[in-house]
Amino acid sequence: MEHLPSERALSERLHGIVKAYDVRGTVPDQLDAEVCHAIGRAAAVELGAEKIIVARDMRPSGPELADALMAGIRAQGVDTIDIGLASTDLLYYASGAEGLPGIVLTASHNPAQYNGMKFCRAGAAPVSLDTGLGAMRDRAIAGDFPAADREGSHEVVEGTIERYADHVRSFVDLDALRPLKVAVDAGNGMAGLVVPEVFDGLPVDLVPLYFELDGTFPNHPANPIEPENLRDLQRSVRLHGCDIGLAFDGDADRMFCVDGDGEPVSPSLVTAVIAATTLERHPGATILHNLICSRVVPETIEAHGGTAVRTRVGHSFIKQVMAETGARFGGEHSAHYYFADNYRADSGLIAAVILLEALSRSGGSFADLVAPYDRYVASGEINSTVADPQAAVDAVERAFADEATLSRPDGLLAEADTWWFNLRPSNTEPLLRLNVEGDDEATMTAVRDRVLSLIR
Repeated sequence: MEHLPSERALSERLHGIVKAYDVRGTVPDQLDAEVCHAIGRAAAVELGAEKIIVARDMRPSGPELADALMAGIRAQGVDTIDIGLASTDLLYYASGAEGLPGIVLTASHNPAQYNGMKFCRAGAAPVSLDTGLGAMRDRAIAGDFPAADREGSHEVVEGTIERYADHVRSFVDLDALRPLKVAVDAGNGMAGLVVPEVFDGLPVDLVPLYFELDGTFPNHPANPIEPENLRDLQRSVRLHGCDIGLAFDGDADRMFCVDGDGEPVSPSLVTAVIAATTLERHPGATILHNLICSRVVPETIEAHGGTAVRTRVGHSFIKQVMAETGARFGGEHSAHYYFADNYRADSGLIAAVILLEALSRSGGSFADLVAPYDRYVASGEINSTVADPQAAVDAVERAFADEATLSRPDGLLAEADTWWFNLRPSNTEPLLRLNVEGDDEATMTAVRDRVLSLIR
């Protein structure tokens, strides 16, 4: 008889690792081959397809966990298509191009001891806790697996990366690209595989940092949202006289950048640049931005004749609203960038090549390109550990009731003439996340300090 973990043991582990948008946990105490096998069986049932595409990132635990996941899928009579090592956006591309669900084994920017999974339905449609992940978790815990009349088949498919690279390059006018020197920090993550493939044949003098695939992350964490993880890129840009520096997280779906002086450029400004570029090609288009993007984003969209639509934070919300509105592009302040022609999925590399085209067309420096959009002062995301997050948000709401327009689209959003802030609870931890923006440093600082004094 097949050995499965006890229902109680599985329940504790799966409730700990199934998050709002993905599965993520430490190996092997939370996530091991047995758990992956059970998730594979549950995913085969819930995704409801005859075949599922599976990929993995460069983490050492990936091969064993991917094999167990695929064995579970096949146990339910569903075929597995193994495309091997891939970035998350490469998996989304494969799902969209083939019209099949996909699963990528990755823990994104998490440290080396983690692994996890991101899921999509056919056409790269998102799967979140409410749209399938919760059902997979509950089915795996209960062992509720219908009998299959056959074992699924297995196929290893090569060449997906070449088709993906052609797809990424299709988003720009290749003839418009001028020679650029570009530093890229792959952080030993999947950008080390996909960036050389996409940049091949482009007029780019590539300065690579940490392109060796190594899920132990020997140089620095693959998490470029943390300023200390950009330092090597900044140094390289200055040393080699680069036009721009790009940094990717572990599964290469997020892209951060620095200008030719090595100064970080906010993802909100990147969103504004890509929005303006998108509206040149699609006049009057709808563009999405999440509610913690800078005010410059909706202002840019409207100034270029587009329709700006604000969304909640999180990829499943963005993709849903893209489908409902027919939006051409969507950006998040966390450096996720979504494209209608990419099956509404996010891709750090598509954003990167669009930036290179915008920089080429501008004829100036990257700092000059983003300068017109850099007109507000932001706090960055500030996390506070709070015993009762809801009570803290309520207290802030009462304190600002008479001086701002308040709403709760996702946490508390307070908007005044010269500033705004968003205060929202984390999905997974007892944290409150605060983002403040003001017309100047003094305004931002005053609002930031006042909110923090109320919640801490």
